[in-house]
Amino acid sequence: MDDAAGECAAFAETVVFLEHFGDLRDPRQPGKVTYPLDEVLLLCLLGVLAGAECFTEIALFGTKKLALLRRFRPFRDGTPAHDHLGDILAALDADQFQRCFVAWVATVAGVPAGVIALDGKTVRRSGHKPGGKAAIHMVSAFAVRQRLVLGQVKVAEKSNEILAVPKLLDMLAVEGAIITIDAMGCQREIAQKVIDKKADCVLALKGNQGSLRQDSELLATEQKARGFADARISQNRTVEGDHGRIETRTTTVIHDVTWLQERHGWPGLKAGVVVESRREISGKVEQETRYCITSLAMPAARLGPIVRSHWAIENSLHRVMDMVFRDDECRVRTQHAPANFTTIKHMALNLLRRPAGKLSLRGRRKAASWDDDFLASLFTQ
Repeated sequence: MDDAAGECAAFAETVVFLEHFGDLRDPRQPGKVTYPLDEVLLLCLLGVLAGAECFTEIALFGTKKLALLRRFRPFRDGTPAHDHLGDILAALDADQFQRCFVAWVATVAGVPAGVIALDGKTVRRSGHKPGGKAAIHMVSAFAVRQRLVLGQVKVAEKSNEILAVPKLLDMLAVEGAIITIDAMGCQREIAQKVIDKKADCVLALKGNQGSLRQDSELLATEQKARGFADARISQNRTVEGDHGRIETRTTTVIHDVTWLQERHGWPGLKAGVVVESRREISGKVEQETRYCITSLAMPAARLGPIVRSHWAIENSLHRVMDMVFRDDECRVRTQHAPANFTTIKHMALNLLRRPAGKLSLRGRRKAASWDDDFLASLFTQ
């Protein structure tokens, strides 16, 4: 393929990519639009892929890489200044933008198989204490096997994840998937929502569930004391060692939960899960016991890895956002801009994970900043 044909292919691919955002309402007055919204979004996304971490850096990217940008869209009037970029993203409807993001990811990933982990993260510097503005908190859905961000919603001010999780689930196609949620999302309404969407769930239990957590612990403790003589259980034990750490993890699944179901009437409850961890680090021993409930009727050898896989959202999403995209240092604060900028970074993360090879995510961002063809390939492969 010659250079001209390659550039045409890239342009066509980008047009297809942007079609998923074609219904996004432009908040600006029609007669006063100098920079088309699709060009603004593309500029922000390519800038973030190439290492930009704020609107000032995105604007600089636009001035330095205008020839590259014009391989994808006309950019007849060039690119906007940083304050203009900030104003556009501040006014853009964050909920509608997130729905467009979900539609785009669905074309890339289809209906994800396996585990989808839901969890929240606070963008710490998006708040402004002197101005009375709290930092935004985003709840994200992460496909563990595909390592893709499937969607995200901003938690409304003076609200919490309990209300945000159903809203996120409503946006996603999850039939046949396994939804894992930490203790904050362990609510009857959320469990019922998952069941209604023909998915299964694994929900962590902590003190916020009161008697359900206490009764689960009581059931497990009493049955363990009797050697599980009165319960139908399965167990699995794994031992892992790395960098001077030895961790022994014992997963016990109690398959007979009639007593719990009679007391609490939990939607879809099929089993209780107890995970006992023992860590030896430099001669010190740490022990932890965690409890979950699930709609899955699976043996411990299969449920143990599912429970553990929830932590992929911490290591492969939240930590990556901080270490690779410096999310906690981002000072974007105005109106919808923090939520929209987070969505753009999630788009960039999904695209950076598409290429095969061992190059790190940081390395790929650097390669995208140095090599225009590599940056273009993130759209076209």
